[in-house]
Amino acid sequence: MNISESGAIEHTIQNHVAIVTMNNPPANTWTADSLTELKQLVLALNNNKDVYALVLTGQGEKFFSAGADLKLFASGDKAVAVDMSRLFGAAFEALSSFRGVSIAAINGYAMGGGLEVALACDIRIAEEQAVMALPEAKVGLLPCAGGTQNLTALVGEGWAKRMILCGEQVTAEQALNIKLVEEVVSKGNALDAAISLAEMVANQSPSSVTACKSLIQNTRTNPLAHGLVRERELFIQLFDTEDQTEGVNAFLEKRPPQWKNR
Repeated sequence: MNISESGAIEHTIQNHVAIVTMNNPPANTWTADSLTELKQLVLALNNNKDVYALVLTGQGEKFFSAGADLKLFASGDKAVAVDMSRLFGAAFEALSSFRGVSIAAINGYAMGGGLEVALACDIRIAEEQAVMALPEAKVGLLPCAGGTQNLTALVGEGWAKRMILCGEQVTAEQALNIKLVEEVVSKGNALDAAISLAEMVANQSPSSVTACKSLIQNTRTNPLAHGLVRERELFIQLFDTEDQTEGVNAFLEKRPPQWKNR
């Protein structure tokens, strides 16, 4: 097990899974430093060929993350807004582009930027007591870290407008019903559930996972025709990897594959 603790973002690596913890008590709020740390960590994990998946959670029992610290914006300084919006975008877009599978283990309140970081993940597992919201408009702001775009893609315009324009909070059960999260578990079990799912990724070829993820996310910005062509292109490109040969032969030989991730 590899362990790293630095500032408000901590992580461990075990069984090909990086477990990333937001640790900025009492509410795991985002700062310029923690956003920079998150981006740098994701980029480092991209280069660590032994990591196939990432699980993100919050320290403590009450908050996954309450988002940005509003004290940053109390002065109305536009320069601060420019810097923070850039940092939020860079960090969460890096997370969204992580080459492996990212899973948010939502263990409490996920508000504003705290929900947006979960939206940047591939999969979301919420504990039954979790509450989710994008309340920025209540304080004269708006979600600037992908919230308006990613939430709408998941739940559709109607629920996105209820949550963003009307300020409606949703429970874990509601989030499951509207497809904001993929699974709800009992209190205290989100992290274990997320890790179990993340460890399943090791059964898949890392090269295939990266290619498939890019194709799935291709539907956000490109038409179906483009995706169909790209699908065939990436299928052929997999034959340039060692994992393609290993995967097929391991199956035929009835043995576990030994992925090279090259």
